Amino acid sequence: RIEMHSFGVKVSVIEPGYFKTMITNVENLGKNFQACWEKLPAEIKASYGESYLRGFVSLLKLMQKGYNSDLSLVTNCMEHALISRHPRSRYSAGWDAKLLYLPLSYLPSALSDAL
Repeated sequence: RIEMHSFGVKVSVIEPGYFKTMITNVENLGKNFQACWEKLPAEIKASYGESYLRGFVSLLKLMQKGYNSDLSLVTNCMEHALISRHPRSRYSAGWDAKLLYLPLSYLPSALSDAL
């Protein structure tokens, strides 16, 4: 964003939370993770353990319940950034981005890592 400023280009960063899309589809993600897991060397699989993969997919399923399906929140940010006379530097779309990820970004790394 800052690098482009010297060329007269204004860049706005859009930071959406989790939305229900094909990218966040748990079935697709689970298949992709399983395919990657099968390609790993045995020593890496042993280091992580089979329970790591199952736990990760379970976490994704749990998180999916909180995904937002209203993509207009993201496209409204995009529209404002494109047509506004004075667009903001950053846009946060979705309740999770505003209430969780944005405040976490201001915390010290040790505290945000612990959370």
